[in-house]
Amino acid sequence: SPTIVTALDNPAAFLRAEHEMEFVEKNRLTCLTLKDEAYPSRLRECEDAPIALFFKGHTDFNCLRVINMVGTRNATEYGKQFCVDFLRDLSSHYPDVLVVSGLAYGIDIHAHRAALANNLSTVAVLAHGLDRIYPYVHRKTAIDMLDNGGLLTETNPDRHNFVSRNRIVAGMTDATIVVESASKGGSLITADLAVDYHRDCFAVPGRISDASSRGCNLLIQDNKAALIQSAEDFIKAMGWTHEEKLAKPEGIQRNLFLELTGEEEFVIRILTR
Repeated sequence: SPTIVTALDNPAAFLRAEHEMEFVEKNRLTCLTLKDEAYPSRLRECEDAPIALFFKGHTDFNCLRVINMVGTRNATEYGKQFCVDFLRDLSSHYPDVLVVSGLAYGIDIHAHRAALANNLSTVAVLAHGLDRIYPYVHRKTAIDMLDNGGLLTETNPDRHNFVSRNRIVAGMTDATIVVESASKGGSLITADLAVDYHRDCFAVPGRISDASSRGCNLLIQDNKAALIQSAEDFIKAMGWTHEEKLAKPEGIQRNLFLELTGEEEFVIRILTR
Protein backbone atom coordinates (compact mmCIF):
# COMPACT_ATOMS: atom_id res chain seq x y z
CA SER A 1 0.00 0.00 0.00
CA PRO A 2 1.13 3.63 -0.38
CA THR A 3 1.53 3.84 3.40
CA ILE A 4 3.99 0.96 3.44
CA VAL A 5 5.85 2.29 0.41
CA THR A 6 6.29 5.65 2.17
CA ALA A 7 7.42 3.94 5.39
CA LEU A 8 10.01 1.84 3.56
CA ASP A 9 11.44 4.98 1.97
CA ASN A 10 12.69 5.95 5.43
CA PRO A 11 16.21 4.61 6.24
CA ALA A 12 15.09 4.17 9.84
CA ALA A 13 12.78 1.38 8.68
CA PHE A 14 15.74 -0.76 7.60
CA LEU A 15 17.51 -0.11 10.90
CA ARG A 16 14.38 -1.25 12.73
CA ALA A 17 14.22 -4.33 10.50
CA GLU A 18 17.81 -5.23 11.38
CA HIS A 19 16.97 -5.01 15.09
CA GLU A 20 13.91 -7.19 14.60
CA MET A 21 15.89 -9.83 12.73
CA GLU A 22 18.52 -9.85 15.46
CA PHE A 23 15.76 -10.57 17.96
CA VAL A 24 14.32 -13.30 15.70
CA GLU A 25 17.69 -15.04 15.33
CA LYS A 26 18.63 -14.69 18.99
CA ASN A 27 15.34 -16.22 20.18
CA ARG A 28 15.12 -18.82 17.40
CA LEU A 29 11.86 -17.52 16.02
CA THR A 30 10.49 -18.15 12.55
CA CYS A 31 9.59 -15.23 10.30
CA LEU A 32 6.98 -16.17 7.70
CA THR A 33 6.15 -13.94 4.75
CA LEU A 34 3.29 -14.27 2.29
CA LYS A 35 5.60 -16.03 -0.17
CA ASP A 36 6.85 -18.67 2.28
CA GLU A 37 5.52 -22.19 1.76
CA ALA A 38 4.99 -22.60 5.51
CA TYR A 39 2.83 -19.45 5.71
CA PRO A 40 -0.80 -20.38 6.60
CA SER A 41 -2.28 -21.00 3.15
CA ARG A 42 -5.85 -20.39 4.30
CA LEU A 43 -4.87 -16.98 5.63
CA ARG A 44 -3.10 -16.13 2.38
CA GLU A 45 -6.50 -16.31 0.65
CA CYS A 46 -7.75 -13.32 2.68
CA GLU A 47 -7.23 -9.90 1.11
CA ASP A 48 -6.09 -8.38 4.42
CA ALA A 49 -3.62 -11.16 5.26
CA PRO A 50 -0.52 -9.99 7.18
CA ILE A 51 2.60 -9.51 5.06
CA ALA A 52 4.71 -11.18 7.75
CA LEU A 53 4.11 -13.35 10.79
CA PHE A 54 6.43 -14.34 13.63
CA PHE A 55 6.20 -17.80 15.14
CA LYS A 56 7.77 -19.79 17.94
CA GLY A 57 7.01 -23.49 18.18
CA HIS A 58 6.52 -26.56 16.02
CA THR A 59 3.40 -27.21 13.94
CA ASP A 60 2.01 -27.39 10.41
CA PHE A 61 -0.27 -24.44 9.70
CA ASN A 62 -1.35 -26.14 6.47
CA CYS A 63 -2.46 -29.48 7.87
CA LEU A 64 -5.71 -30.96 6.59
CA ARG A 65 -7.97 -29.71 9.39
CA VAL A 66 -7.64 -26.44 11.32
CA ILE A 67 -10.29 -25.02 13.67
CA ASN A 68 -10.49 -22.19 16.17
CA MET A 69 -12.38 -22.09 19.44
CA VAL A 70 -13.13 -18.69 20.95
CA GLY A 71 -15.41 -17.21 23.56
CA THR A 72 -15.93 -15.04 26.57
CA ARG A 73 -13.24 -14.27 29.10
CA ASN A 74 -15.82 -14.99 31.81
CA ALA A 75 -16.33 -18.64 30.97
CA THR A 76 -18.78 -20.71 32.98
CA GLU A 77 -18.41 -24.37 33.92
CA TYR A 78 -20.75 -25.12 31.02
CA GLY A 79 -18.38 -23.57 28.51
CA LYS A 80 -15.26 -25.04 30.08
CA GLN A 81 -16.74 -28.54 30.07
CA PHE A 82 -17.77 -28.17 26.43
CA CYS A 83 -14.14 -27.46 25.49
CA VAL A 84 -13.04 -30.59 27.34
CA ASP A 85 -15.72 -32.88 25.91
CA PHE A 86 -15.59 -31.49 22.37
CA LEU A 87 -11.83 -31.76 21.88
CA ARG A 88 -11.66 -35.16 23.59
CA ASP A 89 -14.26 -36.56 21.20
CA LEU A 90 -12.87 -34.76 18.16
CA SER A 91 -9.35 -36.02 18.82
CA SER A 92 -10.56 -39.62 18.95
CA HIS A 93 -11.63 -39.30 15.30
CA TYR A 94 -9.07 -36.79 14.01
CA PRO A 95 -5.87 -36.65 16.09
CA ASP A 96 -4.26 -34.38 13.49
CA VAL A 97 -6.57 -31.39 14.05
CA LEU A 98 -4.86 -28.04 14.75
CA VAL A 99 -6.70 -25.96 17.38
CA VAL A 100 -6.26 -22.17 17.27
CA SER A 101 -7.26 -19.61 19.90
CA GLY A 102 -5.94 -16.45 21.57
CA LEU A 103 -4.43 -17.49 24.94
CA ALA A 104 -6.84 -15.10 26.67
CA TYR A 105 -8.71 -15.70 29.91
CA GLY A 106 -11.82 -17.86 29.70
CA ILE A 107 -12.68 -20.05 26.74
CA ASP A 108 -9.38 -19.40 24.91
CA ILE A 109 -7.09 -20.83 27.57
CA HIS A 110 -9.42 -23.75 28.28
CA ALA A 111 -9.45 -24.63 24.57
CA HIS A 112 -5.63 -24.64 24.52
CA ARG A 113 -5.43 -26.78 27.66
CA ALA A 114 -8.05 -29.23 26.42
CA ALA A 115 -6.12 -29.56 23.15
CA LEU A 116 -2.88 -30.26 25.01
CA ALA A 117 -4.64 -32.82 27.22
CA ASN A 118 -5.67 -34.70 24.09
CA ASN A 119 -2.30 -34.40 22.31
CA LEU A 120 -3.69 -32.02 19.69
CA SER A 121 -1.48 -29.35 18.20
CA THR A 122 -2.61 -25.92 19.38
CA VAL A 123 -1.52 -22.39 18.38
CA ALA A 124 -2.15 -19.12 20.19
CA VAL A 125 -2.46 -16.00 18.04
CA LEU A 126 -1.15 -13.14 20.16
CA ALA A 127 -1.95 -9.45 19.99
CA HIS A 128 1.57 -8.53 21.08
CA GLY A 129 5.16 -9.39 20.29
CA LEU A 130 6.94 -12.61 21.24
CA ASP A 131 9.04 -10.74 23.79
CA ARG A 132 6.33 -11.31 26.41
CA ILE A 133 3.34 -13.44 27.37
CA TYR A 134 -0.01 -11.87 28.19
CA PRO A 135 -1.64 -12.70 30.45
CA TYR A 136 1.45 -13.79 32.37
CA VAL A 137 -0.48 -16.40 34.39
CA HIS A 138 -0.83 -18.40 31.15
CA ARG A 139 2.93 -18.58 30.67
CA LYS A 140 3.21 -22.26 31.63
CA THR A 141 0.51 -23.25 29.14
CA ALA A 142 2.23 -21.16 26.47
CA ILE A 143 5.53 -22.95 27.11
CA ASP A 144 3.81 -26.36 27.01
CA MET A 145 2.39 -25.44 23.60
CA LEU A 146 5.80 -24.92 22.02
CA ASP A 147 6.43 -28.66 21.55
CA ASN A 148 3.13 -29.29 19.76
CA GLY A 149 1.85 -25.97 18.46
CA GLY A 150 3.20 -22.60 19.44
CA LEU A 151 2.77 -18.84 19.52
CA LEU A 152 2.00 -16.74 16.45
CA THR A 153 1.93 -12.96 16.14
CA GLU A 154 1.93 -10.14 13.65
CA THR A 155 2.90 -7.11 15.66
CA ASN A 156 3.77 -5.29 18.88
CA PRO A 157 1.36 -4.38 21.73
CA ASP A 158 -1.44 -1.99 20.89
CA ARG A 159 -5.06 -1.88 21.97
CA HIS A 160 -6.16 -1.97 18.33
CA ASN A 161 -4.24 -5.18 17.75
CA PHE A 162 -6.47 -7.16 20.09
CA VAL A 163 -9.18 -6.70 17.47
CA SER A 164 -7.06 -7.02 14.32
CA ARG A 165 -5.56 -10.32 15.51
CA ASN A 166 -9.05 -11.82 15.31
CA ARG A 167 -8.80 -11.73 11.51
CA ILE A 168 -5.79 -14.04 11.74
CA VAL A 169 -7.68 -16.46 13.99
CA ALA A 170 -10.63 -16.52 11.59
CA GLY A 171 -8.60 -16.48 8.37
CA MET A 172 -6.12 -19.28 9.12
CA THR A 173 -8.80 -21.84 10.03
CA ASP A 174 -11.52 -23.86 8.33
CA ALA A 175 -14.12 -23.18 10.99
CA THR A 176 -14.83 -20.86 13.92
CA ILE A 177 -16.52 -22.28 17.01
CA VAL A 178 -17.93 -19.75 19.48
CA VAL A 179 -18.40 -21.59 22.78
CA GLU A 180 -19.74 -18.78 24.97
CA SER A 181 -20.17 -15.07 24.35
CA ALA A 182 -22.00 -12.11 25.75
CA SER A 183 -24.06 -9.94 23.41
CA LYS A 184 -20.85 -8.05 22.56
CA GLY A 185 -17.27 -9.24 22.48
CA GLY A 186 -14.20 -10.18 20.49
CA SER A 187 -15.46 -13.68 19.71
CA LEU A 188 -18.43 -12.19 17.84
CA ILE A 189 -15.99 -10.12 15.79
CA THR A 190 -14.11 -13.32 14.96
CA ALA A 191 -17.39 -14.96 13.94
CA ASP A 192 -18.30 -12.04 11.66
CA LEU A 193 -14.85 -12.20 10.05
CA ALA A 194 -15.22 -15.93 9.49
CA VAL A 195 -18.51 -15.32 7.70
CA ASP A 196 -16.90 -12.58 5.59
CA TYR A 197 -14.09 -15.00 4.66
CA HIS A 198 -16.70 -17.61 3.65
CA ARG A 199 -15.58 -19.96 6.41
CA ASP A 200 -17.84 -22.20 8.45
CA CYS A 201 -19.07 -20.74 11.73
CA PHE A 202 -20.64 -22.59 14.66
CA ALA A 203 -22.04 -21.61 18.05
CA VAL A 204 -22.85 -23.56 21.19
CA PRO A 205 -26.38 -22.70 22.37
CA GLY A 206 -27.21 -21.77 25.94
CA ARG A 207 -30.16 -20.80 28.09
CA ILE A 208 -31.83 -17.53 27.11
CA SER A 209 -31.35 -16.31 30.68
CA ASP A 210 -27.57 -16.79 30.61
CA ALA A 211 -25.63 -13.62 29.75
CA SER A 212 -22.63 -15.72 28.67
CA SER A 213 -24.70 -17.40 25.94
CA ARG A 214 -26.55 -14.41 24.50
CA GLY A 215 -23.98 -13.85 21.79
CA CYS A 216 -24.05 -17.50 20.70
CA ASN A 217 -27.84 -17.58 20.65
CA LEU A 218 -27.87 -14.37 18.61
CA LEU A 219 -25.42 -15.81 16.05
CA ILE A 220 -27.71 -18.81 15.62
CA GLN A 221 -30.84 -16.64 15.45
CA ASP A 222 -29.28 -14.44 12.74
CA ASN A 223 -28.18 -17.52 10.75
CA LYS A 224 -24.54 -16.50 11.06
CA ALA A 225 -23.60 -19.69 12.86
CA ALA A 226 -24.83 -23.27 12.87
CA LEU A 227 -25.90 -24.80 16.16
CA ILE A 228 -23.70 -27.61 17.47
CA GLN A 229 -23.95 -29.60 20.68
CA SER A 230 -21.12 -32.09 20.23
CA ALA A 231 -18.10 -33.08 18.19
CA GLU A 232 -20.33 -35.43 16.20
CA ASP A 233 -22.53 -32.49 15.19
CA PHE A 234 -19.47 -30.58 14.07
CA ILE A 235 -17.96 -33.50 12.12
CA LYS A 236 -21.24 -34.07 10.29
CA ALA A 237 -21.69 -30.37 9.47
CA MET A 238 -18.14 -30.10 8.14
CA GLY A 239 -18.52 -33.23 6.03
CA TRP A 240 -15.64 -34.89 7.86
CA THR A 241 -17.16 -38.33 7.52
CA HIS A 242 -15.12 -41.17 8.93
CA GLU A 243 -15.42 -43.03 5.63
CA GLU A 244 -13.55 -40.29 3.75
CA LYS A 245 -10.28 -41.73 5.02
CA LEU A 246 -10.92 -44.92 3.09
CA ALA A 247 -12.64 -43.43 0.08
CA LYS A 248 -10.73 -43.36 -3.18
CA PRO A 249 -11.61 -41.25 -6.20
CA GLU A 250 -13.17 -43.17 -9.01
CA GLY A 251 -10.92 -43.69 -12.00
CA ILE A 252 -11.57 -41.93 -15.26
CA GLN A 253 -13.14 -44.31 -17.76
CA ARG A 254 -10.79 -43.64 -20.61
CA ASN A 255 -12.34 -46.43 -22.65
CA LEU A 256 -15.09 -43.93 -23.50
CA PHE A 257 -12.56 -42.16 -25.72
CA LEU A 258 -12.17 -44.76 -28.45
CA GLU A 259 -10.09 -42.72 -30.86
CA LEU A 260 -7.59 -40.10 -29.70
CA THR A 261 -5.23 -37.98 -31.70
CA GLY A 262 -1.57 -37.85 -30.76
CA GLU A 263 -2.05 -34.52 -28.99
CA GLU A 264 -5.05 -35.84 -27.05
CA GLU A 265 -3.12 -38.90 -25.89
CA PHE A 266 -0.31 -36.60 -24.73
CA VAL A 267 -2.77 -34.54 -22.66
CA ILE A 268 -4.25 -37.70 -21.12
CA ARG A 269 -0.78 -38.91 -20.10
CA ILE A 270 -0.03 -35.58 -18.43
CA LEU A 271 -3.33 -35.56 -16.51
CA THR A 272 -2.95 -39.12 -15.23
CA ARG A 273 0.60 -38.85 -13.94
